[in-house]
Amino acid sequence: MSQHQLFGCHVSIAGGIDKSIARAEKLGLGAMQIFSKNASRWQAPPLDPQVVEAFKTARTHASLGYIAVHDSYLINLASPEQQSWQRSVDAFSDELERCQALGIEDLVVHPGAHLESGESAGLKQIISAIGQARDRVGNEVRILLETTAGQGTNLGWRFEHLAEIVAGFPKGNLAVCFDSCHVFAAGYDLRDRDAVKATLAEFDRQIGLDKLALFHLNDSKKGCGSRVDRHQLIGQGEIGKSGFRALVCDPRLTAIPKILETPGGPDHRDDLLSLKLLRNMSEEEAET
Repeated sequence: MSQHQLFGCHVSIAGGIDKSIARAEKLGLGAMQIFSKNASRWQAPPLDPQVVEAFKTARTHASLGYIAVHDSYLINLASPEQQSWQRSVDAFSDELERCQALGIEDLVVHPGAHLESGESAGLKQIISAIGQARDRVGNEVRILLETTAGQGTNLGWRFEHLAEIVAGFPKGNLAVCFDSCHVFAAGYDLRDRDAVKATLAEFDRQIGLDKLALFHLNDSKKGCGSRVDRHQLIGQGEIGKSGFRALVCDPRLTAIPKILETPGGPDHRDDLLSLKLLRNMSEEEAET
């Protein structure tokens, strides 16, 4: 089973986005996630055409099976404040354009926070924002709506929220990134096989498993339903090893890339330990 699973982690773009490929290869990753620019700033210089070509060339020669970009943390597509919302739409459109230029198929986005305007109003803002960005950039890059823990006024912590956004774009090339820490903190149990089965059944009922495109595999420092987003190393948090074993061993999920967003440690030491643990889990299941 494990040879078909694409495991990976978030990789730095320091020194140029093209350098991320060599870093991923050195770590033996099957998948990676990157930022396409500084994720804590609104503005970014345009991508250098030479860097774009170097990235594409490096990817052609790499064994990486999957790459996703995570958008900027500053973007809030649910904002009720017109100026902030428009700035977010502009930044989001730029993220889509950067993915398109690099030939990266998937862009992960946090749905946004409604800032006390209400869930319904916030979801309408998100749908409107995605529509405006699509009109500008086109439909080539798939947008992956990330599940959230539901801190503050963040949307996307209920599967119903994501279902409503996806339903707004019947031909919109939208799917979901399932963050295990966020889903668990939001109140969906993942601690053992039965819990995982029940949560996936609810996901399938609300959104459809065919819309599940990427996993962020993160354990949770906080309990189920805490609505607090605190990532922990695999097997060392409240979800625990049984839950992750159930996720990586479910045959319906084998083909879906799985990326860590836990503290990597010096030289990705902790990432490598977590990836080894996940691979071992999938191999043990395959042998039984």
